[in-house]
Amino acid sequence: MPLIEVDRPSGTVLLHAAGTCYALRVDEAAGTVRAVHWGGPLTLEDVQEAQDPDAGTDSFSAPLDGTEELGVDGQVRFAPPALEVRYADGTSAMEPVVDGYDLLEDEVSAELSIGLRDTGRPLGWRLHYRVRRDSPVIERWTVLRHTGEPGQQPLTLLRHSAAQWNLPVLPAYRVSSVHGRWAGEFQLRRTPLAVGETTLTSRRGHTGHQSNPWIVLDASDATEEAGEVWTVALATSGSWRMTAVRSAEGRCSVLGGSGHEGVEVTLAAGESWTTPVSTGLYTPGGFGDASRAHHSYVRNHVLPCPGEPRPVVYNSWEATAFDVTFDGQRELAGLAARIGAELFVVDDGWFGARTSDRAGLGDWTPRRTAFPEGLRPLADHVHSLGMRFGLWVEPEMVNPDSELFRERPEWVLHLPDRTAHSLRNQLVLDFSRPEVTEWAFHWLLRTVDEFAVDFLKWDFNRSFTEAGSSDRRPDARRVFIEHALGAHRVLDELRAARPALRIEACSGGGGRVDLASLARTDQAWISDNTDAVDRLAIQHGFSQLYPAQVMGAWVTDSPNPFTRRAVPLRFRFHSAMAGALGVGGDLTRWSEAELVEAATYVEQYKALRTTIQTGEQYRLGSPADGAHAVQYVAHDRAESVVLQWRAGPADRAQAPRLRLRGLDPHAVYRVEDDSGRLPAGTVRSGAALVVHGIPAELPPGDCVSRMLTLRRAG
Repeated sequence: MPLIEVDRPSGTVLLHAAGTCYALRVDEAAGTVRAVHWGGPLTLEDVQEAQDPDAGTDSFSAPLDGTEELGVDGQVRFAPPALEVRYADGTSAMEPVVDGYDLLEDEVSAELSIGLRDTGRPLGWRLHYRVRRDSPVIERWTVLRHTGEPGQQPLTLLRHSAAQWNLPVLPAYRVSSVHGRWAGEFQLRRTPLAVGETTLTSRRGHTGHQSNPWIVLDASDATEEAGEVWTVALATSGSWRMTAVRSAEGRCSVLGGSGHEGVEVTLAAGESWTTPVSTGLYTPGGFGDASRAHHSYVRNHVLPCPGEPRPVVYNSWEATAFDVTFDGQRELAGLAARIGAELFVVDDGWFGARTSDRAGLGDWTPRRTAFPEGLRPLADHVHSLGMRFGLWVEPEMVNPDSELFRERPEWVLHLPDRTAHSLRNQLVLDFSRPEVTEWAFHWLLRTVDEFAVDFLKWDFNRSFTEAGSSDRRPDARRVFIEHALGAHRVLDELRAARPALRIEACSGGGGRVDLASLARTDQAWISDNTDAVDRLAIQHGFSQLYPAQVMGAWVTDSPNPFTRRAVPLRFRFHSAMAGALGVGGDLTRWSEAELVEAATYVEQYKALRTTIQTGEQYRLGSPADGAHAVQYVAHDRAESVVLQWRAGPADRAQAPRLRLRGLDPHAVYRVEDDSGRLPAGTVRSGAALVVHGIPAELPPGDCVSRMLTLRRAG
């Protein structure tokens, strides 16, 4: 069956995406493209019979609102426009006409593009759709073009959404999203969607800690395991905005694009603007099924190297802070290799005059007092221990106290007639300028080659303030979008030049986690808060959209440097083993017994890493439940791993049994429980483990955990 079916007389188009369907109608008479269906499978004949919305019975009705694939400003429309423009005469009203549509299909994917233009005005746009046989995720984006003749006056895009996603009319709407702050990212919230406009946004020039560019909607009846769920996400790393619109008439749409309010894009005649990709996913299987489908999409169609296991990393930051020396790093490297680390990363403090956060950013040469012979001797030592060598970098930032700033003050992203407010004693370099990105690419490439660097931790430690283009363009605030695009170009060029290089995305923790960043990096540092208890809620929210494979998680010291909470080493490892395991404690202060114990956990993790990082993930409860678990099931269902935690004291009520998921009901599994709560060598059928479960009780005490390993027997 083709991925896209078309009935040209009626203008009906049906897109098939791995058992789900998306249907629209190209309405040439009305000059628009209408949404028809987004949900379970239908035939082309089914959607041909679907009726367009009623025209309304009063002069205040707007039948197009909430029904179009990209609503504009103009004609009888009153909803927030997905596309809004200001022409040279100051007007914004538009009268679209359809300008044809095209299909392109191969064995694995298909693309639809639909052209529209504004009658009598120099603006055209094409709606793009992509579907794949192996994924229910639909990709959409829009390309806008000033179609005027050379010399014709420019126009300004006020809103330029990638897509408008229209849900079926439901009896109620609930929105799920994540919110937070620095060191408290990805806190999941599920709330009723109010009538009106609910907007998630970042005004900071980067993705942000405060929210993440995705929204999940349901009819307030979905659970982790059942119910219709619609997910919309945005692949952008600069400022962004997503708005869920619920009308009093009962319709619901989601609009999303790069930039926040006030970020305009001016197009001269002949110029075009391509929005980021927006993804849409429907599933009837609840929040858990939606997460697993999105995890699969990220692994198969976003990540540059999805098939590689993420290495066990040791990072020096919490051990040394800025006190970075050759001897100190050499000692830590020896201990890291002893516990089984595969990648050793030297964090901040290795370069320039960098003995604190007050100086040195921009001067990317080794600090001579710390590394008199440069970094190559340390890299060679790390490699001799069987580990890869990594470095922390922050290419988009500069300290005013640096040689770079003294030589190139004009490179800073700052309005010259406004006060420059530094944050963390640093300013942002303007990566919308080609000369700045060229400089960054060359020093990064030189550093990777000269010091045999295998891995970069790419950080971004402050948001934009007083930001605007230095050439005083009328759309100077477009740097809130274009800076991130410049960073993307550097990452793309660097990976193309050095394909073996691996990169971690970081922005003071989880401030730059999004689909666009993950398309250019291999994993993400999701929070500077390494407290093993706090991390459970952070990781729970992160897992709603992103897979464990990209979730960097460290085991650090106790009491935790950030929260001062004391947590057993076992719990700390079990918390971090839920993602891409790392260690960040001061190993020189760990006891011999702790080092031996740590090596045991690392060895266990490596044996189970493929299942944890690439298996299907099932959330068995949430951190709000007190005790909860996460299960990973290998794709062949021959192996499963369960990590279970309880942060506080045991509830005196009897704990419910832990019912597992995703197992082969006809198989028999040997269950190993590292807490000793189950007898060694326990054997259960997959059906019994799913239907009846196993005892959920954990050992007594605070901050207790266990790991269950299930392997198919026989």
